[in-house]
Parts: sequence; structure tokens; C-alpha cells
Amino acid sequence: MKALISRKIGMTSTIADNGATQAITLLSVNPNIITQIKTTETDGYTAVQVGSEVSKNTKKPQLNHFKASKILPKIVREFIITEDETKELTIGDTLTADSFSIGDTVQVTGISKGKGFAGTIKRHNFHRGRKTHGGRSYRRPGSIGSMYPQKIFKGKKMAGRMGHDQVTVRNLKVVLVDTELKVIGVTGAVPGPRKGIVLVRGNK
Repeated sequence: MKALISRKIGMTSTIADNGATQAITLLSVNPNIITQIKTTETDGYTAVQVGSEVSKNTKKPQLNHFKASKILPKIVREFIITEDETKELTIGDTLTADSFSIGDTVQVTGISKGKGFAGTIKRHNFHRGRKTHGGRSYRRPGSIGSMYPQKIFKGKKMAGRMGHDQVTVRNLKVVLVDTELKVIGVTGAVPGPRKGIVLVRGNK
């Protein structure tokens, strides 16, 4: 199974095989422990639950749940897998950075940076109004509807909260795997701030 919980370190650049400079994102991978394996017979679907890092405060219901894996994880995530992949896994197994190899194509999922309340120009790339010939609507959204019907349709592009959404980026390539430093590097940008949680898994 090629799936890991990681944390974003930041971006840097490396030189590709053809001599071109390419931007990469470094991801820190602490050992991932399998805490639960879900099957179609017991849960209705097939998945694996993975935990990472160590929690200081674990509630009583979770203490018994994590007893079999012998870990009290701080971060717990679930990955959908196939039935064939579950046969190779057991509770308590450790997944590390060497689950991936250089050249693998992966998809990453993270929570994008929150921008707070933003206007239509920043949020939806609206055009600015004119600043000449008496124009006074510089950054206003303008008309949001006609006289009939007397309502605003759902999905209308308006000002509001921007960012802090789950974003998945596909078709990124693994260009660095360092098992000693517990770091993997993928091409391109990864959603989220530094130290943000990032899920990495092989492309389906």
C-alpha cells in the first residue's frame, strides 16, 4: 500500500536529469502505524486506518481502540484500498518514507491556506471598475441580479470566506526519498501552510 500521513516542510528546488531547475515540496514522514483494517464484511467497505505521531491526551474510548496497534497517535486518517491490499497488511505494521520510490506518481491532499473574508476581486478574479470619468465603483461587485426573480441564485460569485478548503493535487512525481531524515520530495506545490498535514498516496 502506497499511502502516508506527512507534514509539509516547505519548498526548494533541485536540478532534473535534463539539467532544468524544478521546484519541489519537502514532506516530513513520521512512522505511520496501521491502527485498524476495515473490510466489506464488517464495515461495508474496504479501508485502512493509519496513525502518526504521539498524542499527549488520549480519551478513554480511543485507548481501547488503539490497544491492538500499541500506539496512541495524534493524527489518524483513513485510506480506501482494495481487498487484495488488505491481505498484505496487519494491525501494528509500520509504514515509512520508503513506501514510495523515486519516479512514483502520487496525489497529495491538504487543507489550503485560509485567507479569511475576501472580496470578489481577490476571491473570484473580478475586474476592477474604472477610476476615470466619474467612476466610483472601484472594487464593488456590481449588479447581483435582475428585478425578477426577487432572489439571488445559489452559487452566485460574491464576497465571502476564501481558502481553508480540502484540495487534492494529482500527478506529482516523487523525486527524493531520504529514509534517514524521514523526508520525501514531490514536484510542484502542495496545498496548505508549513507544518500542515498532507496525505500522500499513489495515483489510482
